[in-house]
Amino acid sequence: MALTLFSRRPAPVEPLAPERWPDIGETWKPEGVTVVQRYYNQASAVVLVYTADDGKAGIYYAVACLGCHFASAQDGRRTYNTRYSLADAAKVANEHATTCRALPRDLPARPDDDTAREQLHTWVCGARRRKEDVQLWLSDLDLIRLTLQRTNDWIVGVLQQLAVDQPEVLRIERDQYSDYVSYYARRLPED
Repeated sequence: MALTLFSRRPAPVEPLAPERWPDIGETWKPEGVTVVQRYYNQASAVVLVYTADDGKAGIYYAVACLGCHFASAQDGRRTYNTRYSLADAAKVANEHATTCRALPRDLPARPDDDTAREQLHTWVCGARRRKEDVQLWLSDLDLIRLTLQRTNDWIVGVLQQLAVDQPEVLRIERDQYSDYVSYYARRLPED
């Protein structure tokens, strides 16, 4: 009797299959940007340091939190060369991560081409001013690159098509000595 008392073992329990943890950005690689660093905030949301530059005019970085809506691509305290280097972006991301308590949000879904075209058209129209044409730079899009999720080549193609379809909204200037192309949002019409 004593042997049976100590020889009993509980019935084996099958281990539970682990639930899939929602993707909060630890491995997310959106199209059109290169993520170079990730930081965790106090509630485990990811703060990204990323670039969309191709290196032709230097490489600059932007910072975005996937928990709150913080995004930054320029240091407002400087008057010259306000865009972030990697060290500056890392410092900003780390400072934000140490103070942010936002919970992780769902990653932005990649919009279809028509929606992305509409975002670019809205961006161009929003840049127009009454007094003069405004030069547009692809780097101006850095803060919306995580929601746009498109390559520079795709964006350039859409901007060129917009200049053909709506020349009253956008014009293109090609440099006569190189292959450099400038984009200008046309001045708003006088009322």
